Amino acid sequence: MSDEIEKLRREIDALDDQLAALLNRRAGLAQRIGALKSGTPAYRPDREIEILRRITKNPGVLPAERVAAVFREVISACRGLEEAIRVSYLGPEGTFSEQAVRKHFGRAVEGQPSGSVDEAFRRCESGAVQFAVVPVENSTEGVVGRTLDLLLATPLRICAEIELRVQQNLLCKGESLRAVRRVYSHAQSLAQCNGWLAQNLPGAERVAVASNAEAAQRASTEEGSAAIAGEAAAERYRLNVLARSIEDAPNNT
Repeated sequence: MSDEIEKLRREIDALDDQLAALLNRRAGLAQRIGALKSGTPAYRPDREIEILRRITKNPGVLPAERVAAVFREVISACRGLEEAIRVSYLGPEGTFSEQAVRKHFGRAVEGQPSGSVDEAFRRCESGAVQFAVVPVENSTEGVVGRTLDLLLATPLRICAEIELRVQQNLLCKGESLRAVRRVYSHAQSLAQCNGWLAQNLPGAERVAVASNAEAAQRASTEEGSAAIAGEAAAERYRLNVLARSIEDAPNNT
């Protein structure tokens, strides 16, 4: 069996070498296109959607959404060679808005957290960033009124829509629910996870804070504390995900 495994691993290594060579070839072509564009923006949402649709039609072992995730990062890296993309979003770091930026643009962009929706708009209007990502509507809580007000007044226009599953997770430095004595989160997130908390952590203190990102930051420094937040916060603050999708309404977007 070990000989067969080693043979398969050598095949994987050979394929990895080919993939790396092809990725660099693709990146070189993207650079050439960027030079020929002469000032035309590198970000073309219609072109990127076309690529993802075509790629995900190819049948194989990997689910379409995972293939799309891989190619979104490939597109992002190649786009970054054409032009540095800067995006303002409703911060702080580790929020669902940052997660939406990564989902749509990939990781090869400079995300700039803003203290408010107004600030995110202002940065884009001033030219400090090329794009702004802000929440417009939540399937549970309804529309974000301030965003709609600003859309009516701004010279900016909508160029894409990002639909993000709001997946609430329990994050902690430790690895056991038994050690959790306190749970931090935004008041809205605490309410959305009330049923799960009552069943799994009935004795834990619930503490509302300004954002889920702040909750994750506190959980990263306090023993016995956990946070309810998204995957972006878990990654940024190096927290373990003790439980996934703990929201009471599973289809919240």
